Amino acid sequence: MESHEMAKIACDALEEKKAGGIQVIDIRGISVIADYFVLADGENTNQIQAMQESVDEMLYKAGAEVKQIEGNRKSTWILMDYGDIIVHLFSKEDRLFYDLERIWRDGKLVEPKDL
Repeated sequence: MESHEMAKIACDALEEKKAGGIQVIDIRGISVIADYFVLADGENTNQIQAMQESVDEMLYKAGAEVKQIEGNRKSTWILMDYGDIIVHLFSKEDRLFYDLERIWRDGKLVEPKDL
């Protein structure tokens, strides 16, 4: 499966769980760690956990398996590594604090609908 397809599936899974601020950063031209970062935030740890489960389930059904997950049920930042895409799920506070959009500003912002 192509990385842009994986990113689209992740975005769809996040939209299904009413995730906030869904963004995709294309980092293909600036890093070898992945092709895309998918970022989203949730209102609380329960929503963040539901977002994680939804992404994992939909990507698994599409044939992609997570390589590693950092964070747990109480985490306010969960990182899901699928190799070609990395999904970052945050609390709103952590997302503002870590500001990955600024750190990876050399990447290209991609609208989920354009994937």
